[in-house]
Amino acid sequence: MCGRYSFSKPKNIMERFGIVQLEFEFGPRYNIAPSQQVPVVIHKNGSNHLLMLRWGLIPYWAKDESIGNKLINARAETVDEKPSFRKSFEQKRCLVLADGFYEWKKEGRIKKPYRITLQDGRPFAFAGLWDSWLSPTGQTINSCVIITTTPNKLMEPIHNRMPVILPQGMESLWLDGAIPSREVKGLLTPFPAEGMAAYEVSPLVNSPHNDEPECMVPVNRLF
Repeated sequence: MCGRYSFSKPKNIMERFGIVQLEFEFGPRYNIAPSQQVPVVIHKNGSNHLLMLRWGLIPYWAKDESIGNKLINARAETVDEKPSFRKSFEQKRCLVLADGFYEWKKEGRIKKPYRITLQDGRPFAFAGLWDSWLSPTGQTINSCVIITTTPNKLMEPIHNRMPVILPQGMESLWLDGAIPSREVKGLLTPFPAEGMAAYEVSPLVNSPHNDEPECMVPVNRLF
């Protein structure tokens, strides 16, 4: 799964993700957690737009927004089948911006946190879905979910799932709503292990209240 991640390098995101206009600014995040507002790119009216969406998908048909607390991840294998995700997979695909994610490796009774990045440390995008939900009081909540897949060789010793990281050249394909979902499902595969790195970090990251650079400082290099 993916329950925590970072986006500590928000500079130059307009050029990197082809965003036409930046309508708001946001600072670096070191320990992003579910239910928080997160930077997401969608494609609309022929161009890419940056939005802040709540992490934890609330399907348009939901009776209660609390369902979003459970829908932080969608499995790639069944994303086109589950009622919570099927319509968004067809019509509302997005990029969730990141530069690393955290996972906990179980060693006996202890769970040690690790941060996983690309080898060169550059920003990347998770494959995501989004939806809009109208509350009984008339409030619209836009929310998102991160798609996960089986682990690559780097992730296998740490966890049995990993988020789908899209190759940069495939991001526009993923965002293009004119392309049928069946044609983009093949993108939902593990990112090549040789292009990634992982290292142990401080237990500071265990608490979502800690959102500081120290969360990303290496304790021991893994590989």
